[in-house]
Amino acid sequence: MKQGSPEHGLSVAGPPQDAKAPSGGSVVHGVTSVGANSPKILIVKLSSLGDVVHAMPAVQDIRRALPQAQIDWVVERSFAPLARRCAGVNRVISCELRRWRKAPLSAATRAEWRAFKAELQREAYDAVIDLQGLSKSALVAWLARLAPTGQRYALANQTEGSGYEAPTRWVADVAIAIEPHVHAVQRGRKLCARALGYPVPDSESFGLLAQVNTAPDAPETIAKSDAPGRPCVALVHGTSRADKEWPAEYWLELARRLDAAGYDVALLHGTDAEQQRSEAMARAMAHASVWPRLALDALTDALAGCAGVIGVDSGLSHIAVALDLPHVQLYNFDTAWRTGPINRPRQRSVYAQPAPSVDAVWRAWLAVSAPQT
Repeated sequence: MKQGSPEHGLSVAGPPQDAKAPSGGSVVHGVTSVGANSPKILIVKLSSLGDVVHAMPAVQDIRRALPQAQIDWVVERSFAPLARRCAGVNRVISCELRRWRKAPLSAATRAEWRAFKAELQREAYDAVIDLQGLSKSALVAWLARLAPTGQRYALANQTEGSGYEAPTRWVADVAIAIEPHVHAVQRGRKLCARALGYPVPDSESFGLLAQVNTAPDAPETIAKSDAPGRPCVALVHGTSRADKEWPAEYWLELARRLDAAGYDVALLHGTDAEQQRSEAMARAMAHASVWPRLALDALTDALAGCAGVIGVDSGLSHIAVALDLPHVQLYNFDTAWRTGPINRPRQRSVYAQPAPSVDAVWRAWLAVSAPQT
């Protein structure tokens, strides 16, 4: 296929002629400084939901270190509403690579791809940072337009439990080595810090903004209890992997304890199968409701109105962490060190095999929901 020929499907033509070509990815272990006083920085983190949430603290670190920076973000369209809620993000550039791959030669795909490239290349960036580490993110980083002294940054190596593909370092002007055993949040924070030349701050902030609206038909009012004085706890039982699920009978016992403690419960879902499971469990619970399926921004607002969230390892649970809600995250596998809340008083991970017990989860809930001193 000839590069730059849109009639052949997805063109993989590189950046405009005034942009710097990839240098092959020199590996560094230190820092590289962006010289511009008001640098334009492009974050490439396309998916998935949990990964997008985990990238937010890196954006907040950049804002703190470089207050004049313009930060743009490329992300899959389905996660764009959440990226727009990340404090400090100037422009969200959405794409649909997952969908485009299914019909790369269609007229609609070609037109949407051309529009995406035009939007991506509207600005020239001082730094393009690939936080994904995959071929698809490498392609996006390569297509982005650089300022005359701009550079592309990416991971030089795979970290434990995360996907990694070699093109990400081939495209990079500077490939940065990160220790393999690292939390997903810290990986992004360290990569950005070493790329842009600042120390990783001691404190961690996600900067996820929830909108407060007191109108009776506002999305977040679904988190309000019909019974005066009864707060609502959201239960996140759905996950993309069946082996991450928590047994239904455990959810029923947990709901019974929450009801006795004065809480209503809300059941969330993102698929038809999860909705059916939510409805079945709600029928066996007292003071339980099944939320409608909401867009990510409306769901963020609704969760922010809750007294807390208890859920499996999923994107929605990571949103609860980003909102700093009282939250217990359940793990059937020993991966909490990589994706779960760490050293956060209002959030706690609970791990056991084959699954955490209700007693363990309840103890964790009592700890995170207790008044903070």
